[in-house]
Amino acid sequence: MQILQVIGLAILGAVLLAFLRQTRSDLAVVLSAALGIVIFLMVVSNLAYFVEVMSDLAAKAGVNRLYLDTVLRVIGVAYLASFGGQVCRDAGEGALATKVELAGKVLILAMSVPLMFALLDLVLRILPS
Repeated sequence: MQILQVIGLAILGAVLLAFLRQTRSDLAVVLSAALGIVIFLMVVSNLAYFVEVMSDLAAKAGVNRLYLDTVLRVIGVAYLASFGGQVCRDAGEGALATKVELAGKVLILAMSVPLMFALLDLVLRILPS
């Protein structure tokens, strides 16, 4: 099972990080980020499968591709902002982590504007004149 590989790598990384933080905290941050990237790469094929299935479902349902692309971008920004915030926290920069997460939320809000207008347009078309 893939999750066992992820957990094994995470436990090994946690042990290494515990020793490394005592002597070289700068390298510990780099190792932590590298482990996060390796774990992401281990599961990225599952993410690609999810995107493929969602694209097929959207095509069968007749959903505009723009909407699906926007939702997938929002999910991507959310994950990346969370990862960036965690890396900042690992480096001891909690305030910077909060700013990274805030930037992610603002970007998500900006990317969702076309969906909000489409939803409003749909509601206005449904309501009687």
